[in-house]
Amino acid sequence: MTDISPASDPQRLGFDPGRLSRINDWMDRYVSEGKFPGSSVVIARNGEIAHQYCTGLRSIEQNLPYEANTIVRIYSMTKMVTSVGLMMLMEKGDFHLEAPVSRFLPEFDNCMALVPDATSVDQVEPAPAPTVHQLLTHTSGLTYSFNPGLVPQLYLGIKGDFGPDSAGLEAAVKQIAKLPLVFQPGSQWEYSIGIDVLGRLLEVVTGKSLDEYLQEAIFDPLGMVDTGFEVPKSKLNRFADCYEYRENNPLTPVDPANNSIYEEGRVATFSGGGGLVSTLHDYLQFGEMIRKGGITSKGERLLSPRTLAFMRRNHLPGDIASMGPDSFAEMPMEGMGFGLGGAVVLQPSRTRMLGSVGDYGWGGMASTYFWTDPVEDLSVVFFTQLRPSSTYPNRVELKALVHGALTG
Repeated sequence: MTDISPASDPQRLGFDPGRLSRINDWMDRYVSEGKFPGSSVVIARNGEIAHQYCTGLRSIEQNLPYEANTIVRIYSMTKMVTSVGLMMLMEKGDFHLEAPVSRFLPEFDNCMALVPDATSVDQVEPAPAPTVHQLLTHTSGLTYSFNPGLVPQLYLGIKGDFGPDSAGLEAAVKQIAKLPLVFQPGSQWEYSIGIDVLGRLLEVVTGKSLDEYLQEAIFDPLGMVDTGFEVPKSKLNRFADCYEYRENNPLTPVDPANNSIYEEGRVATFSGGGGLVSTLHDYLQFGEMIRKGGITSKGERLLSPRTLAFMRRNHLPGDIASMGPDSFAEMPMEGMGFGLGGAVVLQPSRTRMLGSVGDYGWGGMASTYFWTDPVEDLSVVFFTQLRPSSTYPNRVELKALVHGALTG
């Protein structure tokens, strides 16, 4: 294991050092029990690092240690990044949130949605094109192939989840637009590829590819030097293998770094909903920008603090559970609302997860997690590489450990 010395005195930042060490023990236990290959965490308060820790291996087969600069697949933590990029353009007056996506992507001009209680995918009725806001909040009627129901099976047949080896962003969006929506836009909540569609909207509005736009607008200003949609050959020696839980082997390799689809030159689709790779401290820079209301560590403003406050509010009529989803979600649904790009805690007691009102964050398919806490001035990033993220309750446990270590 590798213990990285904190950059600040934890007690001065309101943490009990002994209780912080419980996080190390918890992470070590996940590795020793064969649940995770390795993991890393960084906890910052008031802009200072209170605790960092890495343990285990980034490659079990090659016996390579998991380190702070290990590059990982962040999957759906990409959604928050793309959402910030989108809101930066909204601040410039390039569109408004109630604009139908068909204004920019005409392939959505003639949408159809399943009728209520449909038993076949041909039982459809006309539907309006989803709005930008509905795509951001997973109320658009789009879905994912791993959700239950009729339409997800159609997504599965065309690789409709915008994986790196799919048809390319423009072509993938056009394929999805031909399929029926799961419900009338705005009527329900279902976790979806909506932000992938918005990645294509970003390309149309800016005239740049999604990777170019995010690099210029977000990664360069924040100094996120290891974040992108592919891993340069010169950095593959820091890229973690990805594993998947299966009953016969809880740590089954599914995308080894030495033959990864994310290797530079192999990625065909830039997924704004799940395609980025990053490092612990790169994502902390992004998270701290959110906590500070849109400003970078160098004082450059990416977003207005009022825009970020707007993103962090609940944009649903109630909690996620009140909108009747049957889909997978990265977080609890009761007591949890949804903002723009991430979930928002409304009532911690109803989530049955320690936290503060206003906690804002999201996770990724490989069990990664980020949140920022406006009450405690916290930014927390946790990385590992195990799919699916529903395998273990590590996010709930981590929040309990972090709050259990706070003393002031």
